[in-house]
Amino acid sequence: MGDVPIFDDLKRIGHDRVTTIGMGTWGIGGYESPDYSRDGEGIKVLRHGLELGVNLIDTAEFYGAGHSEELVGEAIKGFEREYIFIISKVWPTHFDSESAKKAARGSIKRLGTYIDLYLLHWPVDDFRRIEETLHALEELVDEGLIRYIGVSNFDLELLRKSQEVMRKYEIVANEVKYSLRDRWPETTGLLDYMKREKIALIAYTPLEKGALTRNKCLAEIGKRYEKSSAQVALNYLIWEENVVAIPKAGSKVHLEENFGAMGWRLSREDREKARRCV
Repeated sequence: MGDVPIFDDLKRIGHDRVTTIGMGTWGIGGYESPDYSRDGEGIKVLRHGLELGVNLIDTAEFYGAGHSEELVGEAIKGFEREYIFIISKVWPTHFDSESAKKAARGSIKRLGTYIDLYLLHWPVDDFRRIEETLHALEELVDEGLIRYIGVSNFDLELLRKSQEVMRKYEIVANEVKYSLRDRWPETTGLLDYMKREKIALIAYTPLEKGALTRNKCLAEIGKRYEKSSAQVALNYLIWEENVVAIPKAGSKVHLEENFGAMGWRLSREDREKARRCV
């Protein structure tokens, strides 16, 4: 492991520093509609993560039709807000100036606090709507309701185009699907471009819904580090200087395992081997 410098496991989003492993909330509080049946467990898991020192939480108005945001708001009570970094997202149906502002205020009400990073959740074909929404988010920054602006699921061309229309603030993050199995940010040049631009890449579905946790080849690599296959898969991603990963915080056990992906790095050789495992 000595041939690779161990990066500080706090990385920058904008001017803030966040843990390289965060907590995803898709499914906590429901998927496309609210699910109140496991609210207590969801809150406990999120609070446990904060107690461990994870300070990055990812949510969206779409998750559980806003209920996931409500659970995040409940989970952060009693913690020092300034040390927590909350990401939320505006759904494409709200891509216009007034709708985006209204959606942001709705998310803020459910969270009970401001939003650190507000993302356009998915691209739409009409770029004029994207441009109008980005300008609306700039106004929300001026109002102090959100702190940073980002996008999600934007490819390289669309990211560049979006950067060009910003008037006052920069796009500081792009949240995309990225895993050992799905390395499209590497193969399309998106990752390298974002490194040069100092834009954070927030990797969702980094464990491929659990598939990589059962990979025997990754488990063999992990033995050399006393780490699991899941931890190897996550470490592969956060090895990159501008990448943070947001696996779902499904249980305390899984959360602690995810947390163990930080504080060390795969060697270059083992990182190459990990690519060949999938």
